Amino acid sequence: MKNKIIYLLLGLSSISFSQESLSDVLNTYNSHSAPYITVHELAESETSALIMDAREFEEYAVSHLKDAIHIGYKDFNIANIHQKITIKNQEVVVYCSLGVRSEKIAEKLKKSGYTNVRNLYGGIFEWKNNNYDVYNRTHQTTDSIHAYSKSWSRYLKAGIKVYGTLQNENE
Repeated sequence: MKNKIIYLLLGLSSISFSQESLSDVLNTYNSHSAPYITVHELAESETSALIMDAREFEEYAVSHLKDAIHIGYKDFNIANIHQKITIKNQEVVVYCSLGVRSEKIAEKLKKSGYTNVRNLYGGIFEWKNNNYDVYNRTHQTTDSIHAYSKSWSRYLKAGIKVYGTLQNENE
């Protein structure tokens, strides 16, 4: 009987994890240290924000938001940002796949003195889920999105999921 209860509890926990919403994920992993901007607010506004991609280069090469600057996550270097953005109150929007890594980068930007930094809620997954355009390495629109991992890819409902690195320069 005890083993049946344990198996039942394990099964229920995996069901609840698989049904976890984007909001639940962001509430679990983020501290809300950087205010969110929604994909609709970003897409529909006449903003002069610098858009920064906090994913790894392999992800960025598959697709990214138009005019996004790749800044990375693992190799993020604040000194490089200081060279690119000299005006500390410049509007900056940081994104990643869902909004977790981008919050960490937004925190670093804020600690370095940047005052107008926001995190894209739901990241590029939410952007594509709302049918906004993404661009490949040759600046052409694409339906491909780097899905980051099998477990996180469940939040990507639109587009073509890509894993790993691109082998073909034309992709």
